[in-house]
Amino acid sequence: MTRPEASPGVPAGGSLPRVIWAAAAGTVIEWYDFYIFGSMAGILAEHFYPTGDPTAAFLSTLATFATGFVVRPFGAVFFGRIGDLVGRKYAFLVTLILMGSGTAAIGLIPGYATIGVAAPILLVLMRLLQGLALGGEYGGAAIYVAEHAPDSKRGFYTSFIQITATAGLFVSLGVIEATREALGTDAFRQWGWRVPFLLSILLVGVSFYIRYSLKESPLFSQLKAQGKTSTSPIKDSLGSGRNWRLMMLALLGATAGQGVVWYTGQFYALIFLQKVLQVGDRASNVIVATALLLAVPFFVVFGALSDRIGRRKIMLAGCLLAALTYVPIYAAMSAFSSPPRKGALTALVFIQVLFVTMVYGPIAAFLVELFPAKIRYTSLSLPYHLGNGVFGGLTPFIASAIVASTGNPYAGLAYPISIAAMTFIIGALFLPETRHRSIWTEVAPAARPPSG
Repeated sequence: MTRPEASPGVPAGGSLPRVIWAAAAGTVIEWYDFYIFGSMAGILAEHFYPTGDPTAAFLSTLATFATGFVVRPFGAVFFGRIGDLVGRKYAFLVTLILMGSGTAAIGLIPGYATIGVAAPILLVLMRLLQGLALGGEYGGAAIYVAEHAPDSKRGFYTSFIQITATAGLFVSLGVIEATREALGTDAFRQWGWRVPFLLSILLVGVSFYIRYSLKESPLFSQLKAQGKTSTSPIKDSLGSGRNWRLMMLALLGATAGQGVVWYTGQFYALIFLQKVLQVGDRASNVIVATALLLAVPFFVVFGALSDRIGRRKIMLAGCLLAALTYVPIYAAMSAFSSPPRKGALTALVFIQVLFVTMVYGPIAAFLVELFPAKIRYTSLSLPYHLGNGVFGGLTPFIASAIVASTGNPYAGLAYPISIAAMTFIIGALFLPETRHRSIWTEVAPAARPPSG
């Protein structure tokens, strides 16, 4: 198949960099909103759960954190349908407002000491709202950029959306530390922790303004003009045996392993430093934030490399490396933790985040190319959020619970290692390579548009 070298263009008065910036800015804010909860799990445990058993309170907070992941597939189906029926832009504008509302509300909920059991109940409800919103956000942003990008550089351009999850976590850690520094540790633990949640109102407002000026993706606009959109995206996605096979391959051969590698390298590493190795909150935040910052360019490196050598082999290599090296990496983290040697610990977390960039950098392009345009939003979002929301999102809770029950600091690694190994095996045997596929042939097989 001949591959067109460029998309049919970008919105009038716009450019591809502007499209990427607008989509990415909103997605960073949504990830910030989503991950600021996990970044302050220890403090939230003190305020929203009974304080008699700190370990139980912390695990309860992680379980609440996990509810946001479990509900993400439902948001994927709900907003995926909207995105395939109405448009990509409309869906990710709605998700942005919902996410911001849920995050800001967490900053206003009274603690357990004030309203008792109503506090954790309200916390869970807001977490569910966050999860539903994120279930629709990622697919919309990734598809929106991909449907503007030329086929030959889709991995490169969509990799900038892949940066947003790490950037959102980095921003959450930065805002937390800046607020703690400005208010002092005592004031921050008492009431200042609410500030990063409330800040979401401002951030979402700015992001909404940026996104609102965008037009619909050119590919979806053509699809709609030609009458080729689906009238029943859920039925067309879930009622097709062939599409089910593609979604299961995407889940078990790509996104499940990608999810656990992401949440091990960027979240469980932080929890392991703080709760298992007893490295202070501030020092561990600095270690992880530094590692994230150093690793960010590699999302683009591996996204661009996937345009040359393929998506599949890079993603599967990341899963295999993670499965083989997690135990020695975490053993080394323990060896350098007492007293904490920040340089060594940062390097060890950086290696884990490098695996993240390998599995995550190419995956948006891969998923976009795997599914047809008329049901792309629904079909892509479901395996992505099952892999990341369920397999990946439960990683901190499952791994921490295993450590707590066994007393073995490395026992929790059994979960991410087994899922990453499973994904490598299934992906190596069954996952197709997609980089040669042109998504533009669905609307204009003979089109050779000028470069955008």
